[in-house]
Amino acid sequence: MPRINDLNLNNWQEYKDILTDSLWVIDARDKSGAHTGEYHGNFIPQIPNQLMRRFTKKGDVVLDAFLGSGTTLIECRRLGRHGIGIELISEIAKKAKKNIVKQPFLSGKVFTDILVSDSTQEKAKNKLIEILQNHKRNNIQFAIMHPPYHDIIKFSNRKEDLCNAGTVAQFTKKFGDTIENFTDLLEKNHYLAIVIGDKYTNSEWVPLGFHLMQETLNRGKGLKLKSILIKNMVNNRAKRNQEHLWRYRALAGGFYIFKHEYILLFQKR
Repeated sequence: MPRINDLNLNNWQEYKDILTDSLWVIDARDKSGAHTGEYHGNFIPQIPNQLMRRFTKKGDVVLDAFLGSGTTLIECRRLGRHGIGIELISEIAKKAKKNIVKQPFLSGKVFTDILVSDSTQEKAKNKLIEILQNHKRNNIQFAIMHPPYHDIIKFSNRKEDLCNAGTVAQFTKKFGDTIENFTDLLEKNHYLAIVIGDKYTNSEWVPLGFHLMQETLNRGKGLKLKSILIKNMVNNRAKRNQEHLWRYRALAGGFYIFKHEYILLFQKR
């Protein structure tokens, strides 16, 4: 099987900063380079950084199907990976582009393209294929998806936005449409990562992570589950400076405070 990363395993002990445990304890968000924490709902840069170093090589093409503020494409420019991001909301895409171009190429010049489109629709896939062909590429080598956690944060009022799905079942199906849309463009033996958290509704735990995991296995042709990683959540914006209040609420309400997100890792057979 061809190698899918640039790691020299003859010197494997040198990679002390690369995580190999299933529990990721990351205390502070990386704010170096063009990264900012202004966008409510973006993920920490260490996630795409770790995943791309493990599962891609320089010159590979990375797809982020829910681009947001551009975190993944910033890391692409730093690591020498080509990046394509899909974002539903044009205003957010414009802000992402401003962030991304601020990041200098640190490891070889690469292309970073932004597509304003709905990742659940075939039109987005066709546009992605066109971008790949323009760069003389046929496939992507890594895909990362960090969708809204259903209706926890409202990113827009558009009905296409996953945050406005009426039910968890509808949210799950729409996410599955995205999986089905892009799986055949993922090169064989390469990886897909989904970053997702759970939520509470009416005092009931809703396991969004497990819903999306099963939907991906049902609809992602040739995908197998490789790992379930648990990342700790620190400095949650909604709970910042309210730790005592949330601890009281947890004790009074018989629930536990969210301190984790999932990184679901799949490999294409």
